[in-house]
Amino acid sequence: MQYKRVCVEAFGYELPANVVTSLSLEERLAPIYEKFNLSYGRLEILTGIRERRFWDDDVMPSQASIRAAEKALSKSGVKNEDIGCLLHTSVSRDFLEPATATVVHDSLGLPHTATIFDISNACLGFINGMVTLANMIELGQVKAGIVVGCESSKRLVDTTITRLLNDPDITRDKLKLAFATLTLGSGAVAVVLTHSSLSQYGHKLLGGVTRASSQHNDLCRIEADTSFLNLDKIPDMHTDYAGVLKNGLSLAPVTWEATKQELNWQNSDIDRFFTHQVSVVHSRLLFETLGLDEAKDFSTVEYLGNIGSVSLPITMALGIDQGLLNPGDKIAMLGIGSGMVCLMQGLEW
Repeated sequence: MQYKRVCVEAFGYELPANVVTSLSLEERLAPIYEKFNLSYGRLEILTGIRERRFWDDDVMPSQASIRAAEKALSKSGVKNEDIGCLLHTSVSRDFLEPATATVVHDSLGLPHTATIFDISNACLGFINGMVTLANMIELGQVKAGIVVGCESSKRLVDTTITRLLNDPDITRDKLKLAFATLTLGSGAVAVVLTHSSLSQYGHKLLGGVTRASSQHNDLCRIEADTSFLNLDKIPDMHTDYAGVLKNGLSLAPVTWEATKQELNWQNSDIDRFFTHQVSVVHSRLLFETLGLDEAKDFSTVEYLGNIGSVSLPITMALGIDQGLLNPGDKIAMLGIGSGMVCLMQGLEW
């Protein structure tokens, strides 16, 4: 897929104030660590994640999404009446029905003519939303729109720790399956996309490629389909950490080669990479596997953890705020999500 008329106008993001260290999570698991004679600090050593952030218990996903969207709209300068689509794209949502997008749309006061719905695709939901909106803009269906999402992981992490501590038959293997859950963090982000005729900045979304290895859909599962408000049914998450890494690194080169062919790029053409960040180890191995210059990466996983669907766009938004991008830079967004699905996009700043 290629775009000729789609621009990335502005990002907005919101980060929780509550900082939670990896060590503090391990200390809550002290009985299990003592039982298996595990050393503290292993979570940070194995992942590079020293801390992450959690929302207060009363913060709904829509509330943080609204704040991020307000910032993105303000930065973009796009008028509310020009927003023709709003997509809410995270795993976290206020309830099963209606779409969380309806809450965000109402609070922002966007036009009643706007298309609004939720998209959920594990860690790829947000960039899937960007593709969906970009397609609508390219086809002339809307002049501008906004993609927004918020991940809230505290309850999932708390539930996982409680279940591990209360399991009379706890094993190392059970702890291993819960390991990925302990890397999760929280955050919210939004991006405004526009038709090039409406853009003030001219940051071009060029296109990209998606590939799937869906036979590996069993590697990461949250079985219960629930909502943020259902306190009696907080789901449990089980992840084959090594399996996700292995199969993700097998799918990534296929997707990257197809992306380069689609955009007529070479590795050396890229000025900056932004990736979905699971751990420092995953990021390093991804760059080694693709033969990319790791110095062109921008890492936030050390202090934000794995924020699921909003990890990649928040990382890019932070990079923009830190002045990492210059006019004319070629940028690659590299996303891999459980399922397994891979989506990679290119931009010219």
